[in-house]
Amino acid sequence: MIGRIHWWTVILVGVIATIWIIPVLGIVVTSLRPPSEVALGWWRLDTVSITFSAWIRVWDEYPLAQAFWFTGMLAALATLGTMLLAPIAAYAFHFLKFPFRRLLLILIINAFVLPQQVVVIPLFTLWRDLKLIDNIAAVLIPYIGLSFAWSIFLVKNFLEDFPKELIEAAKIDGCGPISTLRHVVLPNATSPIFAVGVLQFLWTWNALLLPMLYLRSMQPLPVLLTKVAGTYESNWDLRSVAAIVTTIVPLIVFVVFQRQFAAGSQTRTGAKE
Repeated sequence: MIGRIHWWTVILVGVIATIWIIPVLGIVVTSLRPPSEVALGWWRLDTVSITFSAWIRVWDEYPLAQAFWFTGMLAALATLGTMLLAPIAAYAFHFLKFPFRRLLLILIINAFVLPQQVVVIPLFTLWRDLKLIDNIAAVLIPYIGLSFAWSIFLVKNFLEDFPKELIEAAKIDGCGPISTLRHVVLPNATSPIFAVGVLQFLWTWNALLLPMLYLRSMQPLPVLLTKVAGTYESNWDLRSVAAIVTTIVPLIVFVVFQRQFAAGSQTRTGAKE
């Protein structure tokens, strides 16, 4: 029967969901129990005490609210920049003809194999000479630039199946390249653009290496999370609180935009098959 779900599928999904949720449950429980009980194992039920001291201590001793705001602003700017530039570049590489088009595309796509650590020292030297150390641009520019390889590749793959009849019809109606992009391509390419946005937001929100190296006074949540750990004690309760605050926003973003993320291969056009 079409659409019927087999019993083994439900069991398999249930087992995977249980395995996935156990660490999340452990983090939540650890943030609400005293360190003395956590040291014996967060799953122990011999004595159960609920306390919000870890939450209060983290908010009092660390600039969590400031880091939360700065991380959101940084992730939003990087995401908007990528969502704006990636479809424009993919449209140019796919529909326009200009010198060295294929060579430029190959160079950009080959950035897939370039580890982020390779550009750390050259970028640090460049930002130091330009006096951009401890400037938001020092991380915002690499966030957008390093995402071009996969974001352009993703949107261009979507445009491979884009109806060329719509492009030809736009040319007949007198639309130039910019008008065609604005009125024809972009309205029908929202799915891959949203998919790029979700991936870029998750990557930027959780990024640690570049902010740790290039920022001093402004610190996003992943960098602050590394400072919550004590030098001589683990501070698992404080780490759990910081981890919950750090992961709650990416989880909400993915849940809200999961339909657009999953619909990356669909096209909404007026063409008839």
